[in-house]
Amino acid sequence: MPQPSAQVTAAEISRIAGVTRATVSNWRRRHPDFPAPSGGTDSSPLYDLQAVRAWLASRGHASAASPPEELRTTLRLHAPGGTSGTGTADLLLLTLAAARRPAEELTITEQLPDTDLAARAERDVAALPDAVPGAHDVHFRPADAPVLRALYACVRDAGGRAAADVLAERDLEDSAASGTYRTPAPLADLLAQLLPGTPSRVLDPACGSGTLLAAAARRGAGELYGQDMLPVQVRRSAVELMLTAPEATVTVRAADSLRADAFPDLFADAVLCNPPYGVRDWGHDELAYDPRWAYGVPARAESELAWVQHALSHVTPGGHAVLLLPPATASRSSGRRIRTELVRSGALRAVIALPTGASVPLHIGLQIWILQRPEPGGPERRSVLFVDTAALASEPTGPAGTAATTRTRGSSRSASVDWAVISRRALRAWQAFTKDPETFEGEPGVARAVTVVDLLDDVVDLAPARLVRASRAEVDPAALAAKAEAARQDLVTTAKALGRAAGYDDWSAAGDSARQWRTATVADLARGGALSVLRTGPESGRGRTDDRAGEAAPVAGRPVLTASDIADGVAATGSEADLHAEAAPVIAAGDVLVRAVPGGHGPMARVAGEEESGALLGLHIHLFRPDPARLDAWFLAGFLGAEENIAGASTGSTVRTVNPGRLRVPLLPLQEQRRYGEAFRRVHALRAEAQRATRLAEQTARLLAGGLTGGQLLPTGEPAAGDTEGDVSPR
Repeated sequence: MPQPSAQVTAAEISRIAGVTRATVSNWRRRHPDFPAPSGGTDSSPLYDLQAVRAWLASRGHASAASPPEELRTTLRLHAPGGTSGTGTADLLLLTLAAARRPAEELTITEQLPDTDLAARAERDVAALPDAVPGAHDVHFRPADAPVLRALYACVRDAGGRAAADVLAERDLEDSAASGTYRTPAPLADLLAQLLPGTPSRVLDPACGSGTLLAAAARRGAGELYGQDMLPVQVRRSAVELMLTAPEATVTVRAADSLRADAFPDLFADAVLCNPPYGVRDWGHDELAYDPRWAYGVPARAESELAWVQHALSHVTPGGHAVLLLPPATASRSSGRRIRTELVRSGALRAVIALPTGASVPLHIGLQIWILQRPEPGGPERRSVLFVDTAALASEPTGPAGTAATTRTRGSSRSASVDWAVISRRALRAWQAFTKDPETFEGEPGVARAVTVVDLLDDVVDLAPARLVRASRAEVDPAALAAKAEAARQDLVTTAKALGRAAGYDDWSAAGDSARQWRTATVADLARGGALSVLRTGPESGRGRTDDRAGEAAPVAGRPVLTASDIADGVAATGSEADLHAEAAPVIAAGDVLVRAVPGGHGPMARVAGEEESGALLGLHIHLFRPDPARLDAWFLAGFLGAEENIAGASTGSTVRTVNPGRLRVPLLPLQEQRRYGEAFRRVHALRAEAQRATRLAEQTARLLAGGLTGGQLLPTGEPAAGDTEGDVSPR
């Protein structure tokens, strides 16, 4: 017996059709043929999704419902792992299978009866190559038909990558519960770029969802090998890699790499790995005599050094391994012997410290270890490169001394990471070092080559911060003094600008009581044509390439304005790695930008200027485009970003988000709006100058303090009155 399709609410119908909920209510009242409720209650009716689709198609609204949005809606109502038993990993396998079939066949399959559809989906998955683990264990039931239809339609109309992105959203929702996290894309690209040359065969022994191997594929790797102890991660990795790198040979296995190596005879050109940290039950006792421990048997608390040696055992002589490790690996006393042997043998080539918040766990600054398997009779390696990029996170890098920062995806902290600066500095130092280690000069305070003799002391502490800062004496005093003076002058100029901004006082008390006014919601204003609301999502503008402001444009090569840019008061610093879309709305001057997630530091809203014009709209931002003949942009930004307005329009329990349609705006004449708008613009200028002054003050203080303690700067003033003289020199 055929199963009913998914049931949707009026709110979901509005999202599918691209209209407001009020429009859906009007359709119900005005059109007798509108589908009758098939479930729910009188106050919250539910409607059959297929009937709704058919009705929308008859009215010319079918195109407004994108296939990814329909898949997303169907998944919400037929959650994987629910009564049907269908899991996200099974649907990922089906996504890969469907992506390998012609569009005409997908159309025929989508129209099959429920029982035949489930059987066909099983056959499609079973036909996948043996490189995809678990394909023969997937089973679908007729109850899965709504999800299967939506997935086939999404793959046919938007591609397998789009369907996989929708399924990945569910993975991200469950990441905290499962303890699995994706390596941020910019970090994965950096790890892959640190591999010299173009390695053909790459292994990741803790591959997770395949992010590092995908980065290697972007570098040209043609053979990708992965292993993970979680079968669900192995499936995800295989599917993700086959979708993103269809020309590559992909082999992924499910097992514990340390205890049950799936590739004992594999010697890869390179290894990339982000292993689990702090694991004590990694097999210390049963692996005590394992031949992989060429540099010493790792202590029970040194699982990371076990992964390091496992990686080295799988690369050809001269091949490289790049691992992401916690900072304790560089200094724990229990790992001193192994660190000594890694340094003495020349296997350790570089250690790069990352700023806090670069990746999970967000509260520590992780490190990148670059290793190279020694070659018999190869050259002697007399030094190790150390790079400290953590200090770069606090340096202003944008125009006029503003910090160009990009917040790590998923971070609940305020730490920010400028991947462009970090990658550029790290790669520049590493490439210069590998070209000629003997003549490498380094960069004071950032990069330094330390001789093996100097490293082999009693502790063999390989922390870059300690070793790079030890080279402070190499800093030219004149250059540092000039830099500190330039920073001080910038601070003085900014302080004057802050004083001018603070001098604005063109306002007065409203009277005995606060002013009251009539308001309208953004949804009402949008229906009336006073403004439009845009937002970037996984399906935003898919396939559209019109470059006009307000329409979607391809993400490649364009800067992306992020929510943290609005909070920090800086220009667009994001990149295409910050989006899950092939296209996104283009920002135009005069647009009002509001962060979608309340809280944190900085303002919630601002007006886009010429500097932001042409940038792409990032995730978690609402874009409001007002009609200038009816709404003043700064007036709109001031009231939309008000604390009370944001609080009243926010929904959710664990994570609260701003519902843009619920935001309210006073109904005032345009001339009066402009008076308010000018006041809000002055307030914004005050906040921006204060933020800039704070950044410059921190930079100036850091330069001056570092110069004084490093010996490059000398105090020339007299002691303050009342100071007592004393001599602290040893007697």
